[in-house]
Order: sequence, then structure tokens, then C-alpha cells
Amino acid sequence: MAAIKDFSVEEKLVSLIKIQKIDSKLDEFQQLKGELPMEVNDLEDEILGLNSRRTHIEQVINGMTAYIDDRKKAIVEAQELVKKYEKQSESVKNSREFEAITKEIENEQLNGQLAEKKIKETNEELAEKVKALETVKKQIATKEGVLAHKKGELDKIIADTEKEETKLRKVAEQARAGVDERLIYAYDRIRGNYRNGLAVVPVERNACGGCFNSIPPQKQSEIKNRKKTIVCENCGRILVDDDLNNSVEI
Repeated sequence: MAAIKDFSVEEKLVSLIKIQKIDSKLDEFQQLKGELPMEVNDLEDEILGLNSRRTHIEQVINGMTAYIDDRKKAIVEAQELVKKYEKQSESVKNSREFEAITKEIENEQLNGQLAEKKIKETNEELAEKVKALETVKKQIATKEGVLAHKKGELDKIIADTEKEETKLRKVAEQARAGVDERLIYAYDRIRGNYRNGLAVVPVERNACGGCFNSIPPQKQSEIKNRKKTIVCENCGRILVDDDLNNSVEI
């Protein structure tokens, strides 16, 4: 079984510096993308919602159209029955039969009038739904135009940075292998505490490169010796000497 290499503190610090520089570079790429990924997702969600609304309105319109067609058929049927009863009225034998047929004629005429009223009311509602549908279609077209523009911007940035990002992530993965899990956990935790993502900083002009708090000479000497991991007492960031930080390349 191959022996697991025990990395020195200096080697671990070099790996941490490399990881920090890579993460900072990846942060720059993310800043280039800005709010575009979120904006693209929001636009896609909006368009999805608008399309659902359009589908619903179209279903309502189809239902109204079918209802109007049914009412038109009802009018035709009522008219045909009226003609039938009027013809039958010509051969009635008594007043009782005449009254019965007359009542049927009146009922069918009322049915026809009611159907005409329903058609008129439904047509008015239908006109409003058609307007609503046109509005939704215009909104979808507008949103899709904006989405295409945003996606174009995002795709260009991704195309410009993807190759380098992939390379950097691979280097970062290799560098993380040179640091024990406890220290990696501390690095990730510290990095997550600050908006600028800086967890490893050099001592510059006798001060912490993160919070600019003064570092005592004795502490600076220990940092330069690279014999143990030292953190800033003020901000908790991992401190490294400036020479070592400048010597690490990615």
C-alpha cells in the first residue's frame, strides 16, 4: 500500500494560497455573469407562467365558442319546432288542441330568444377573453425577446470563460488534496463569512490583508517561519507572509 504523504505546514499554506487565488479568479468570472443567471431563470419562470395563462384562456375561449355553436343549434331546432307546430295548428280539431300547440310554439320561441340572449352575453365575454389572449401573447413575445438577449449575453460570457474555469477547478481540486480536511473546512467556513470571499490573506505593511488590523512583530515573525497556521485575531482569516503569497502562481 502506498504511503500517504504528510504535507508540511508550508506546503499546506502554498496549497491554500493557490486555492484562494483560484477561488478569487472564479469569483471574478461569476461577477462577469452578474445577475444574468438569476435574470434568465426568472424570465424562464415568467414565460412558463404566461404560457400556462395563455393555455387557460385558449381553453376558455374554445369552451365559449363551443357553447355559442350549441346555442345556435338550439335556435335552429326551436325555429324548426315552431314551424312544425304552426303546421300542426292548421289541422287542430278543437280549442284545447289549439291552446296546447300555441303553448308549445311560445315555449320554443322563448327558447330561441333565450339562446340569442346567451349568445350575445357570451360573445361579449368572448371579446374580453380574446383581448386578454392578445395581451398575454404580446407579453410572452416581449419576455422571450428579453430572454434571448440575456441568454445571448450569458452564453457569450460562459463561452469566453468556460475553458479557463474548467482548468482552474481542476487545479483547485489538486491543491485541495494537499490540505487536510480540517483546514479545508476552516478555509471554506471563513471564505463564506466574507462577501469578498477572502479566507487566506498576506500580511502587507504590518497589517492583515483582509481587515487591515495591525499584526504584532512577534506574530509576523511566526508567520514568516511558516511552521504553523496562524489566523488574524481580529477577522479570523488565515495569514501568510507576502513573499510566499507572491511566489504562488496558478
